[in-house]
Amino acid sequence: MKITELFERGEFVVSAEVGPPKGIHIEHLLEEAKTYLSDITAVNVTDNQSSVMRLGSLATCKALKDEGLTPIYQLTCRDRNRIALQSDLLSAAMLGIENLLVLTGDHTKLGDHPQAKPVFDLDSVSLLHTVKLLEEGVDLGGNKLVGEPPKFAKGAVVSPCSDSVDVQLAKMERKVKAGADYFQTQAVYEPEKFIKFMEKASQFGKPVQLGIVIPKSAGMAKFMNANVAGIHVPDEMIQELQADKEKTKAGITGVEIAARIIKECKPYCQGVHIMALGWESKVPDLLKLAGI
Repeated sequence: MKITELFERGEFVVSAEVGPPKGIHIEHLLEEAKTYLSDITAVNVTDNQSSVMRLGSLATCKALKDEGLTPIYQLTCRDRNRIALQSDLLSAAMLGIENLLVLTGDHTKLGDHPQAKPVFDLDSVSLLHTVKLLEEGVDLGGNKLVGEPPKFAKGAVVSPCSDSVDVQLAKMERKVKAGADYFQTQAVYEPEKFIKFMEKASQFGKPVQLGIVIPKSAGMAKFMNANVAGIHVPDEMIQELQADKEKTKAGITGVEIAARIIKECKPYCQGVHIMALGWESKVPDLLKLAGI
């Protein structure tokens, strides 16, 4: 099932993110996904997130699909040239995986193999263009595909709370022109910035899922402020996380904060994407508290 079909029907699309393990055993991941994520629309699978080597996104997507869930295949440009990217896209289509989220990817120097050579033969915009060509039955070299071409729901990422809104809108426009069907956002902690961004982004006519990271602690919030571009956790939220450490440790405070953000932003977006970062068990409570 392509999630674009749900957007077209006016449904509020909920997805959540999982990270494959650093190994070959995914029984725990599958069990948690079936237990906590089976009632949502789709499950994003990260692709060597933060440049840390892990089990592949494509194999994990297939395992989730076999368990009855709808996967979203995240594909980054960091580790593959255009030949490998196109081959993996065809492999995904052959396995019945129809939903994509394409990203440029974090640099290898940020991960656990800093000596690895980054590829970046394409970026997210040119990869979207490549997917569009494959859907038309032609590869990036101008060669015709054999048989029926693949069809995907093509997703991309945008950072609505970035200091440079015009730059983000320009990037979004380029991705729309390259073939993006929908967008997921970087984590949002400033609803007022998100709402202002969405008022301008509505010109593109593409559905946008609000990105949510459940804040686990004040330390995590401060780390994101210092190290993650496009994210700013306001001081009052950090103070809220510091006020009752036991409540925060249990995840209650973070879920309450995330639910408030979803409620405030819901009228301005077409879905929500939850990056649980190991707190998949909190997703059902979060959605219930947010009224979804």
